[in-house]
Amino acid sequence: MKLHPQIIEKDGRKEFVVLPFEEFLTLQALLEDYQDLMDLREAKAASRDEKTVPLLSIRDELLRD
Repeated sequence: MKLHPQIIEKDGRKEFVVLPFEEFLTLQALLEDYQDLMDLREAKAASRDEKTVPLLSIRDELLRD
């Protein structure tokens, strides 16, 4: 993705960046996807030592009830 930022200076220093709205939305979606990935990795790491149950066992148990 190519960005087209407009940099606004204040007192000779770069202060703000303005992006076209579509570029902002694309960046926002990418950041949300990245955060979801980090959350998933954290959850997987936290549950690494937990006991697992095969999906077929759960299905069979639900069908019996």
